[in-house]
Amino acid sequence: MNYLRWNEHPYAGERHPPKNGEAPHAGSWVPFFLKNNEDGTFSDPNGRLIRLNITHPDKINWEKQLGRVEDVLENITNEQIDIAKYYGTGVATKQWTPVIDRLIDSYGVSAPHAARILAITEAAINDAFIVAWELKYKWLVARPNQYNQNLEPILCTPRHPTYPSGHATIAGCAEEVLSYFFPGAKGKIHTVAKTNAISRLYGGVHFPVDNDEGLKLGRQLGRIIANHVGNQVDNRNLSIDRHYSRSNLVDINPPSDYQQVIPYEFSEECQSLVKNMNRTKEIPRKPKLYI
Repeated sequence: MNYLRWNEHPYAGERHPPKNGEAPHAGSWVPFFLKNNEDGTFSDPNGRLIRLNITHPDKINWEKQLGRVEDVLENITNEQIDIAKYYGTGVATKQWTPVIDRLIDSYGVSAPHAARILAITEAAINDAFIVAWELKYKWLVARPNQYNQNLEPILCTPRHPTYPSGHATIAGCAEEVLSYFFPGAKGKIHTVAKTNAISRLYGGVHFPVDNDEGLKLGRQLGRIIANHVGNQVDNRNLSIDRHYSRSNLVDINPPSDYQQVIPYEFSEECQSLVKNMNRTKEIPRKPKLYI
């Protein structure tokens, strides 16, 4: 094994390896569309084994990846900091919910179809989380600030293994599912997914490969789910879903001032080093499913 293990090395600014991992058993939770097999593999809705589209961490040069994180943090721009903080505030689903609502409103989606779009997209995100968490705790790849004990990220480093990025995995999944419903906004959805993923690099809490491979994996899962629901029909044997193909002026990017669409006063407490922030004493915290 050619990489550091998350549970064997302290975060920068801490003295002991992390013991308070967030949701370590989430990989065993029950998915909505996929099937979680006893051996840690996953099957599609038709019971076929999924060969997950992700590179094994043994094949990745993690020291080279660390250099890219260090370069980004050394040359970070104000806009990149804003992007990191926007997508890094709250849980990873927080920034996708307004995107879904804007698309539904902009395209004049009917109430029953809107409920279906919301349900399918969020259920698909749930399944992507489960797959990502299974891999995170299976491989236990260390975070950037475990490789470099002097690293000062923009964001507080989450308390779970780094690979793959949960933000990126659900972004790729949401991109595919929403593009299935809203092909007219596919380009805009793609841009949001890419920005969401790279925000984790800007924040200094993920390696570039965490995000690239997470997007790839999430898109695979999203396509599987979109293909499945696309075969569902009503009592006339007609497809349930409508596809909103026209282009329009809907803006699904973050607000220009990067203020949260749904504001909330989140705690800024952090156990590990963070740029321009004071650290708190290293004490166990109640696990939360942050990305």
